[in-house]
Order: sequence, then structure tokens, then C-alpha cells
Amino acid sequence: MVQRAADWFRQAERDLALAEQSRLEGWHEWACFAAHQVAEKAVEALHHALGQDIWGHAVARLLTQLPETALPPAELIERARYLDTLYIPTRYPDSYPEGALFEHYGPLQSAQAVEYARAILDFVRPHLARPRLG
Repeated sequence: MVQRAADWFRQAERDLALAEQSRLEGWHEWACFAAHQVAEKAVEALHHALGQDIWGHAVARLLTQLPETALPPAELIERARYLDTLYIPTRYPDSYPEGALFEHYGPLQSAQAVEYARAILDFVRPHLARPRLG
């Protein structure tokens, strides 16, 4: 099996840059969605590095499925839960009873989402740097 953990993680880092740029440009709904993608891809990278096959988009669940040696603190799982709430409603206008998506997300939400995504990326990074994970 080809090891793709580094690819997943590098894409997560690039997605973080996109989330930050979207936030700065005022595309807050996209910044929120990209932040979720950052977290999901970073955690998938860790699972792949550990030789685990996983599936799903719920970052909090993906974090809790890590082996005991790589489990994150409870606070990080809570941050992931927040990001999980952004996965669908940031992309589909019928997620809300009225209004375009951009009317439901602003700088407060996007700043928090980017901060939480960065925290998850920072949690994963040292685990991938371990020699046995390549």
C-alpha cells in the first residue's frame, strides 16, 4: 500500500492558506468550509500514517478513533465538533430557512474556524514527524 499521509497533510496545509485568504477577503462561508477541510485532511493524514483505514467527514469522530498513543486532548475534540457543524451548512443555501449563505457567516465565525483548524493541524504535525510514521 502506498503511503499517502504526507500528501494528505500537505493538502491540509494548503487548505489552511485558502481558509485564511478567504477569511481576509470576506468569503467567510468558504473560510469556514475550508477550515473543516483542513482539520479533516490533517486527521486523515495521521490515520494513514498509523496504517489505519478510516472513512467519514466528522472530524471529532475521526479524532476519537485514533489509537491511545495519539489521542488528542478533550478540548481539541470539542473544537473539532464546532468545525463539524460547518461541513454542510456552509455549502448549501437550503441549510437555512432564508438568506444566502454569505449572510449567515461573518468574521467571528471564520476567525474561530481557522483558529480551530490550525490547532488540529498543529496537533497532528508532531505525530507525523515521528520516524516510524515517515
